[in-house]
Amino acid sequence: MITTFFPPTSFGGDGMHVYRLSNELARRGHEVTVVHSPDAYRLFGWEPAGGPFPLEPGVTVRALTSRAGRVAPMATYLTGRPTFTAGALRKVLREGFDVVHFHNVSLVGGPGVLRYGDGVRLYTANEHWLVCPMHVLWKNKREPCERPQCLRCTLTFHRPPQLWRYTGLLERAAAHVDLFLSPSRFTIEAHRARGFTRPMRHVPHFLPVRETALAGAVPVPERPYFLYVGRLESIKGADWLLERFRSYDAADLLIAGDGEQEAELRRRSAGLRHVRLLGRVNPRDLPALYAGALGLIVPSRGYEVFGLVLLEAFAQGTPVVVHDLGALPEVVADSGGGITYRTEEELVDALERLRLDPVLRDDLGARGRAAWLERWSEDPHIAAYLAAVDEARELSSR
Repeated sequence: MITTFFPPTSFGGDGMHVYRLSNELARRGHEVTVVHSPDAYRLFGWEPAGGPFPLEPGVTVRALTSRAGRVAPMATYLTGRPTFTAGALRKVLREGFDVVHFHNVSLVGGPGVLRYGDGVRLYTANEHWLVCPMHVLWKNKREPCERPQCLRCTLTFHRPPQLWRYTGLLERAAAHVDLFLSPSRFTIEAHRARGFTRPMRHVPHFLPVRETALAGAVPVPERPYFLYVGRLESIKGADWLLERFRSYDAADLLIAGDGEQEAELRRRSAGLRHVRLLGRVNPRDLPALYAGALGLIVPSRGYEVFGLVLLEAFAQGTPVVVHDLGALPEVVADSGGGITYRTEEELVDALERLRLDPVLRDDLGARGRAAWLERWSEDPHIAAYLAAVDEARELSSR
């Protein structure tokens, strides 16, 4: 497994997906080596994620570090190649692996690393990095990207341009990957619409049953509450949601997460007694928060690739209310476990339906939980994953 982020030096869903997949493969007798870049995580100045993150005996983790420190991932960002870590990567991959699986490689080797290793090569599109320099199709930090203006958008994000994206490096390197995996059908369509033509297969993310047990204790309001879980960034929509609760106070709102907007949201929520910001919550405490909620609200304003928080809610029998954008409505449609909305009026209507109708709430929650067990727990995922490995092996032999 080649990935930029891996717990505890990780944020978001890509590192957790690698962590879960590696452990589940090891539980089934496979030997898994994970290569990741703590230097890339330190580049952003973040604190390590709360744990613990135990590993199965069959999982070996190699932290890819360089004397250049944080300069190494920055060089990879600019050149598209593992400039300072090429030797270390080649040394690991010379050990001989049946499968080399690339995940978010943006700062651990860039497209250049896709040439490395023998055996079957897979790549999971945990983000839209293959077709978007900023990974997230969030144009100019204010709207979903429909008509790309990549250079202008990169500068809006205050990042230097990646000139290698105009050289054909990515296309040449992608040809070395046998099969690309996508967590959602939407993400496959988004890549196709932007000219990516390599073979892609739909293999959704998953949430292991063992991670869903109720543990820990976070104080919850006495009043009924809705829950938001995620990064506090404009693309995630927590700021938009808070403003909706300025006029909607029939239930409380709990916001679990941290990020660049946290200080602003605390300021804006001052005086709103029914809104509480919890900050970063330990993963062990999240199941209880989900279980007690009337519903999980996912107001993302950008194109989510999947939405692991939906599975976390489903596992507790909690329905979801999601913005009808990106892959989120796909998960709701496949599960029957929630309600989608497009306007503020539709959001408030959905919240009121869940608040006032316990039968509806229980029915949606039961549908979500059943779909999670059938589609998005560990056994169906590993079966689909190993089938993808077999398909990639066939493609590589042609």
